[in-house]
Amino acid sequence: MRAALTIALKDLRQRTRDRSFFITAIVAPLALALLFGLMFGEPPEQEAYQLSARYGVVDLDDEAVGDYFVDFHVRPVPGVSVIDVATVAQAAEMAEGDPGQFADRSAELDAVFVIPEGFAADVQSERPVELQVIGNRLSPTEAGLAVQLARGYASDLSSVRVATATFENLLGAGVDRREVGFEILQTPLALEVVEEVVDERSLDGATYYAVGMTIFFLFFTVQFGVLNLLQERDDGTMRRLLAAPLPRGSIIAGKMLTSIIAGLVSATVLVVATSYAVGAEWGDPMAVAALVVAFVIAATGIAALVGGFARTNEQAQFLASNTATVLGLLGGAFFPLALAGGWIERLQVVSPHAWFIRAMTDLSVESASAVVFPAIVLLAIGVITGALAITGLARRLQP
Repeated sequence: MRAALTIALKDLRQRTRDRSFFITAIVAPLALALLFGLMFGEPPEQEAYQLSARYGVVDLDDEAVGDYFVDFHVRPVPGVSVIDVATVAQAAEMAEGDPGQFADRSAELDAVFVIPEGFAADVQSERPVELQVIGNRLSPTEAGLAVQLARGYASDLSSVRVATATFENLLGAGVDRREVGFEILQTPLALEVVEEVVDERSLDGATYYAVGMTIFFLFFTVQFGVLNLLQERDDGTMRRLLAAPLPRGSIIAGKMLTSIIAGLVSATVLVVATSYAVGAEWGDPMAVAALVVAFVIAATGIAALVGGFARTNEQAQFLASNTATVLGLLGGAFFPLALAGGWIERLQVVSPHAWFIRAMTDLSVESASAVVFPAIVLLAIGVITGALAITGLARRLQP
């Protein structure tokens, strides 16, 4: 073990002298996470709009039907104040919308409701009913709300007319339309709509791309150690390693340990950096740490398997890079493929990236135990591929 650690530290010192290591392990994933987070992340929260509307009411009918509209449809709206206006002309002037017309804002109105004479009688008959709304052109939001309030009241009246007519058909002509209509208006709805927010199993944009870019580039970071065996042979340093008094197995162990250490360092830096730079929410630190370790082992095993059966260093790098790219795309490192469904979604089980992202998604709404099974799967992938890779890597232990 000591020999393997010595080889790993030697390789790491050699690798850190190359600036491309820092670009692949830290700079590139952090830059892309920041870019994608800004493009597809959640927009900044904005302060809720506080309604402050002044409505006037010109009641030319002076009946309970008009009072019901004002008392139950207009006054209960938060941020709305209602004043009585004597005439239509006065109300129209107050809602004229000319800048500087009045010395103070209290003399202006955002909209005016005009209840015409005979309104109650028309409501209780089958004649058309008219409720006029005069809006201030300088208050489009408040005026639009006034129109919607009037439409809502009109919808209620239509329902009352239908219900009252039904009563008349069932009970005969002796039904008091006024009394029945008010009773229906004041009857609470039997159906209550309740809005309930459930836990949403999805990562926000900043977190998703921080996770995706971290694990995508980890595959490239861990390739250096295991693929360095072929580079050692090409450079002629393999001869000196084989001549040293150490077990050959420690050479393979040292190369794989190099990949694991480089991957863990890269992942640690990226987790911390993306948390502050893009506001990524990684979740429980211990759960994330266990998941990262399992993923690094899986990535190292796959890289070792690819490198162990390649004939040349160039071929090994080509195959390893393409494998990392395909698994990253299939696993949803850049965008979720689960929405595609079908065979693509089922094929994701072969990608370590998909297991990592799935675990992070579950961790966002569940406890740390949510990562146990995905971590076991990742460890299994790493152990199986690593064991298969040893045979191929052992064949590379030659000058």
